[in-house]
Amino acid sequence: MVSKKVILLGHFGVGKTSLIRYFVYQRFSEEYLTTLGVKIDKKVVQVNGQEVAMLIWDIAGEENQQKVPASYKLGAHGAIYVFDVTRPSSYANLADEISHLQKLLPTIPIVLAGNKTDLLSQDALAEFDNRFKDRQAIFTSAKTGANVEEMFYSLARQMLS
Repeated sequence: MVSKKVILLGHFGVGKTSLIRYFVYQRFSEEYLTTLGVKIDKKVVQVNGQEVAMLIWDIAGEENQQKVPASYKLGAHGAIYVFDVTRPSSYANLADEISHLQKLLPTIPIVLAGNKTDLLSQDALAEFDNRFKDRQAIFTSAKTGANVEEMFYSLARQMLS
């Protein structure tokens, strides 16, 4: 079995904890719980016939990712940057946030996840899909489970290749 450290980053309230809770425990709660510092969960998955222990670090949300302690990010094998599709401020500086992360961890795969798609119309979701097509964003809903597994498995495959 291979162990891989995965970090989830993004502004506060974008749904990082809810995505992890859905992936690891198949649960969703409307209750908002603020993450203080970092919380770590683990899930073992099968990818290409190989067992992968994903150590998932849920890092407290910050408006500016440069405020997140670098020590939380170091040693990561992959990252998921989460933004809220209903809150433009959570993706307004996306290019800068991803660039900062790539400078700190230049060799890791980064998955971009637009969360809370259950709150959008199909037309609005299609517009987002076009807008972020070049970044290969995955659009998720921790509430309905839409694309949550796909997001984590996509990152797991990238970390193994």
